[in-house]
Amino acid sequence: MDEKISRRSVVKAIGAGTALGVLGMPAIARAADSIKVGYLHTLAVDGQLWLADHQGYWKEQKLAPQFVKFTTGLQLFQAMIGGSIDMLVTGAVISNFPARGQGKAFLMNDIEFATAQLWVNPAKGVSDWKDLKGKTIATTLGTTAHVFLATALKAHGLTPDKDVKLLNQTMSQAVTSFISGAVPAVALWVPFNISVEKQLPDAKMIDDASHYYPQAAIMDGWACQEGFMKEKPDILKRVIKAWQPANNFLVEKPDEALKIIQEKYYPKVPLADLKVQYKAEKVFDSKHWVELFKNGQVTKWLQQVTDFYVSVGGISNPVPAKDYFVPDFYLDVVKA
Repeated sequence: MDEKISRRSVVKAIGAGTALGVLGMPAIARAADSIKVGYLHTLAVDGQLWLADHQGYWKEQKLAPQFVKFTTGLQLFQAMIGGSIDMLVTGAVISNFPARGQGKAFLMNDIEFATAQLWVNPAKGVSDWKDLKGKTIATTLGTTAHVFLATALKAHGLTPDKDVKLLNQTMSQAVTSFISGAVPAVALWVPFNISVEKQLPDAKMIDDASHYYPQAAIMDGWACQEGFMKEKPDILKRVIKAWQPANNFLVEKPDEALKIIQEKYYPKVPLADLKVQYKAEKVFDSKHWVELFKNGQVTKWLQQVTDFYVSVGGISNPVPAKDYFVPDFYLDVVKA
């Protein structure tokens, strides 16, 4: 046999191998890309994330996410800025840090329609808004609860830090302060209301954010560093591709979706309570999000929360929402 192998023979062999690969013969599979995703464990923030996990959409997109739980949006952004996570999904602070030039928003989950609530303790002399003057309200500054509280106080003729005192604590601490009687009122977000209802049954919820919609509309969404966005646009698109069917499942079959989320990811939260949380948020199917992205409504909602942070002195020279929110990836993936 001639030991010399012609170039043509090599090319033919490679071609045959390629053809066999196309026909289903074993080939080298593309390895999944690892990403670290920070999240808050509340339905309005991580509902779609867990549905995508359960339905296998992350694997379908060749993504291997490591989910890292945080208790506040502040911690999330600090972690992302420090490089310990690649991206995050959060609440009101999606309008804060990107406005400081720290991160870019690229995907929206929902609107927190009525997740923020104000609870008072009649035993401490507070039963209504008029009783709050001169009193202390515990909350977590810079969060969904704070945005709601400031809007509601103004609507009732009260000025934060003048007519009332705001006690800044983590939400767990704020709720504990309220239950223990250290403060007569607390502005919180669900599901922290469950602890109040169980441990202080005489407490009274006097308002929630739904009464100030859309002025107090708060977007929940996804963000990443600008460098990550520029270097790995394909990963962002694959995240959106995994999120899209999970989101539509939640919108179209909420009872089935919530049952899955409760059983697998929220075992300590009764299904009835999770349904209450779901009713406190506004979710839209993926096609409707296209409209909201294109007509500027999402940008408007983001901007009004940024304006709140500016008004309370948290941000100077803010980046406008039209510059920190990048809808292009979503619009490339999801067609109207």
